[in-house]
Amino acid sequence: MKRVINIGTRESELAMWQADLVKDLLSDIGYLSTLVPITSEGDHDQVTPLYEMGVQGIFTKSLDTALLNNRIDIAVHSMKDVPTSLPPGISQAAVLKRGNPSDIFIINNANGETKNGLSGFHQTLSVSESIHLDEGTGGPFTIATSSVRRRAQWLQRYPDHTIVNLRGNINTRMEKISNSNWQGAVLAAAGLERINLRPSSAIELPWMLPAPAQGAIMIVCRSNDTDMLDACLKLNHTETAICTEIEKDFLRVLLGGCSTPIAALALIDKKDIYFKGNILTTDGREKIEVEKYVGIKDSAGFGVKMAAELLKNGGKEIVEKIRHGK
Repeated sequence: MKRVINIGTRESELAMWQADLVKDLLSDIGYLSTLVPITSEGDHDQVTPLYEMGVQGIFTKSLDTALLNNRIDIAVHSMKDVPTSLPPGISQAAVLKRGNPSDIFIINNANGETKNGLSGFHQTLSVSESIHLDEGTGGPFTIATSSVRRRAQWLQRYPDHTIVNLRGNINTRMEKISNSNWQGAVLAAAGLERINLRPSSAIELPWMLPAPAQGAIMIVCRSNDTDMLDACLKLNHTETAICTEIEKDFLRVLLGGCSTPIAALALIDKKDIYFKGNILTTDGREKIEVEKYVGIKDSAGFGVKMAAELLKNGGKEIVEKIRHGK
């Protein structure tokens, strides 16, 4: 008789939704499972910006501990939150089919009216992204985000805007936006879409490159647990696993974490993989980018190669500036 699988998850609505998805997928292939909610270190402090915390795995450590202590059998994570190197004794078991990897702009439509008299803002931006957001507003915008990557890319495009910190789970962040005087905030599309919180007025930002593995869900288990490795392998989406591995390798070589504005996206196009990655200074004033196609059969180590190319073409100087706080 198959054992009941204990699925570890953070306690937010989004995390529980993702864990429930895994539970349903396991049920479809004949496995019974139960959810074990666990509070992460990152959930305790919802004020300090992530880039100031400077701790990789802030959202995964508590679940790692529960795994290694045999309290849970598998853990479900938003893959972008998982460090590029897993702790000893823990292995990637599966990556589910990726959701929307994009970032979106959430307009502050408190009480049904756009804040600060920005009437027609949605239509204006949708018609032409070249139109600057502060045209006709009487001054620069204030935009909220917890991500140093989003901050840097936004400031590169709109250097006169003010960026403020926005922490908390998705529900908390949406509430903070409504209760603020900000013009809006930048959030990941996938999370909002999964729990039906994406506003109809939200604007996709095709010029903003996402975090490595954004939109993907990852399952991990103990490295020696062959039963869980075998079970989860049945849920693995090969194309997503290939693309996210490239993105994570790119991030790992650049030594990126929450304090480094690094972005990457790999997409499969027939028999090829399209990759685009960049690194920016934290103020958005400098950016080095790499963009290339590679055949799927030749994609092993592609993320590492792209990181090396970026470093060679000016990325190393940006990494040094970030490292020394310049």
